[in-house]
Amino acid sequence: MEARDRPRDAAACHRRALAILGPAAKRPEGDPDLVRLALQARMALCGLDRARGALEAADRGYTRALAEARRRLPPRDPLIGSLLNNLGVLRKAQGRYAEALTFYRRALPLVRRGDREARATLEHNLGGSEHARGRYTQAEPHARRSVALRRAALRPTHPAVAADVAALAAIVEARGRFDEAAILYRQALAVFRRRLGATSLELGLGLASLAALEQQRRRFARARPLYARALGILEPRLGPDHPDVAMTVNNLAVLERDDGRPAAAKRGFRRAFASFRRMLGARHPHTLLARENLRAVNKTRPI
Repeated sequence: MEARDRPRDAAACHRRALAILGPAAKRPEGDPDLVRLALQARMALCGLDRARGALEAADRGYTRALAEARRRLPPRDPLIGSLLNNLGVLRKAQGRYAEALTFYRRALPLVRRGDREARATLEHNLGGSEHARGRYTQAEPHARRSVALRRAALRPTHPAVAADVAALAAIVEARGRFDEAAILYRQALAVFRRRLGATSLELGLGLASLAALEQQRRRFARARPLYARALGILEPRLGPDHPDVAMTVNNLAVLERDDGRPAAAKRGFRRAFASFRRMLGARHPHTLLARENLRAVNKTRPI
C-alpha cells in the first residue's frame, strides 16, 4: 500500500533498510537471510523506479541484483525466480516482449511447489506478454490459469484476483468477445472501487480499459467520460508524462479521430508522442504507434 500510495516514503524506508543491512550482507560469510533481505530491498527500489517510468535505472538495479543473487544464493533459490520475473515485467514495459517471455519461462522452474500466488503471477505475466505480441490465442490459457490459481490462494474479492480478471478481460476483448469482456471489466472495477477506493490507480487503469472497450464498440458517448474519469485519477497520481497516462491520452485521441474531431485527435496524439518519446525513447513500440497516429491525422483533411 505504501509503495503504491506514498512511493517516496517507501523508497526512503527501503534505502534505510539497505543502510542497516548492507555491511553485514556484503561480507563473504554473510548470513543468507540478511543477503535476501538486502536483495529484497533493492528489488523494491527497482520496482519503484519501474513504476515511475525510470526504466533505465530499474534495468541497472535489477541486473546488478540478479548477478549478486546468483553469486550469493543457491541456484534454485526462489528469490532468483522473483528477480527473473521482475526483469520480465521490466522488459515488457520496455517493449521487448520476446525477452520478457524468456525471463518468465526461466522463472517458472524456481517457483516452490504449492506456491499458488507466485505461479499465478507468472501465468498473469506470460499472458500479458503474449497479449502485447498480439498472440491472443496463446495468451488466454495463461490468463485463465492465473485467475484460477489466485482465487484458490486468496478470496475471490481480493484486489489481486480482480487484477487477474481485468487482464483476462483485455485478452477476451482482443479476441472480439466484447460482451464477455465488459462483464469481466465491471467485476474487476467493482472490487477495485470497494477495496482500494475511488482514486486508486487500479480503478483508473480499469476505467481506461473499459473506455477502450466501449470505444471499440463505437459507443463514443459512453467511452469519452470513462476516459475523463480515468485521466482524472491517473494524471495526479502518476504525472502528465507517465506511460500509462500517455496511453490513455493516445486512446482518447483515437476516439476523437474516429468521432470526426481531427483537431482534438491531433492534440492528443502530439501529447502522447511527446510523453512516450521522453519516457520510453524514440524506438519503443508505444512511441512508434503514437508517431504513426499523429502522422496519419496530420494527413487527414479537415471535414
